[in-house]
Amino acid sequence: MKQLLAVLLTLAVSACATTEPYDFTAFKDVAPRSILVVPVVNRSLDVDASNYVLSTLSVPLAELGYYVFPVNTVKVVLEQEGLHEPEQIHRMEAPQLAALFGADAVLFVTIKRWDARYTVLSTSVTVEFDYMMASKDGRKIWAAERRQVYTPQRSQSGGLIGDIVTAAMTRAAPNYMPLTRQANRAVFVTGPTHLPPGPYANSGTDTAGVRKLFDILRALPEG
Repeated sequence: MKQLLAVLLTLAVSACATTEPYDFTAFKDVAPRSILVVPVVNRSLDVDASNYVLSTLSVPLAELGYYVFPVNTVKVVLEQEGLHEPEQIHRMEAPQLAALFGADAVLFVTIKRWDARYTVLSTSVTVEFDYMMASKDGRKIWAAERRQVYTPQRSQSGGLIGDIVTAAMTRAAPNYMPLTRQANRAVFVTGPTHLPPGPYANSGTDTAGVRKLFDILRALPEG
């Protein structure tokens, strides 16, 4: 009986335990107004993953009230400086990168996973990212990591054949973008690492207009 009570007490304490709040001291000390998002390092086998992820990072930051340098323009400028590979860019010091654009902070993102795993009756699509932001003086001011997984629900009417077909279709054409946007939203907006509102958050900026502007900028040719 005593052992049972001890187990129940342990479970109760675990249930009541709370995650330590994220320490935003360094971020608030710097209080960045503008953020430079550099090309994404890709550790997956999908050669296009880096560009896909890069295209999703500007909007949540802009909606929070930060100025984000257009990622296509940034990429072109870096290439003109002889910086073509994301790994090469990530090895550079943040002050060097920030100085090229006059940015207050630099965001580095690495893709750790971007895959679909097939198990006959289901396919799990997984994305996993590391995020790190450094100030223009080289201080690490924020970091996060996030994994998102999607597994289609088992068919209620199609039976075994339906499950196999659904799994095969998911594996043949996995949709990573919703998971990527969910991961970004979790780390930037809704999760324990969510960034404070930026300096332009209450400026009356038309966020729909901002999003439209970013859509236009992303559609511009990079040459």
